[in-house]
Amino acid sequence: MSQTAQNIKSEPVIKVPKAILHTGRFLQFISTSLAAKYAQRLFITPLKHKMPKREFHMDKETEQTQLEVTEILKTVVVYRYGKSDKRILLAHGWSGRGTQLVKIADHFLNLGYEIISFDAPAHGKAPGRTTSMPEFIESIHEIEKNYGAFEFAIGHSLGGMALLNAVREGFKVKRLVTIGAADVITDIIQHFTHTLTLKGKVGKKMKANLDKLFGRDIDYASAHNAAKSVHIPTFIIHDENDVDVSVNCAYAIYNELTDGSIYITKNLGHRRILGNKEVIQKIEQFLLK
Repeated sequence: MSQTAQNIKSEPVIKVPKAILHTGRFLQFISTSLAAKYAQRLFITPLKHKMPKREFHMDKETEQTQLEVTEILKTVVVYRYGKSDKRILLAHGWSGRGTQLVKIADHFLNLGYEIISFDAPAHGKAPGRTTSMPEFIESIHEIEKNYGAFEFAIGHSLGGMALLNAVREGFKVKRLVTIGAADVITDIIQHFTHTLTLKGKVGKKMKANLDKLFGRDIDYASAHNAAKSVHIPTFIIHDENDVDVSVNCAYAIYNELTDGSIYITKNLGHRRILGNKEVIQKIEQFLLK
């Protein structure tokens, strides 16, 4: 086995329980519409993972407050780490939590910044079972109302997509960083249904259902579309061996930015990239230019 293959394999990929796969295929046999509704429910239901020990100190040392997001009538948990008039907002990804970017938070805390992060609806300590990217975006706007102004923002995966959309909608920061951000929502849906071993037709019906639910083509919120309206300096970071989100997404986003930079890593995957010292140094160099 090559070193590259070993490194990729070392970051575990979330496995879908067999019961879920069997249920989806059974419903698909009866009706692709039923299978689409089942897949949609799973799609908006994040998993809550146990907090690893490396995040314990941030959890212990932060001031944590429940914040009502009035536009969606849901609650997030806001983490306030340090005290300063220079603030950075961190946004975790799907099935993440407010302490997940702990290595980045620690680094900038030591540089004199106050770090604001949050458990998005149905994530971490926040109540609820279901959520979606529009709710991530509304949460960012509500946090800005209560904790802004922010110097910078850093988002991982879905958090990066949400921040690009939030900036398009008026969220104010001087510089933005995305790490491992996905792009086209239709592609995400098709990848998700493929992971559930369902037919492409199920993904198409699921996408149509979501279009109807949100009242517009959901690909409007695809990261490269949002990037067209983002005119602040933006740093796109992605690993070429990310098995969760293709590195092609990074190039698609970067190509639409008017003031973009891009940094492609090797063998760090989708999550280990968040704690890499060289990545964090690159973020510092970009933000503190």
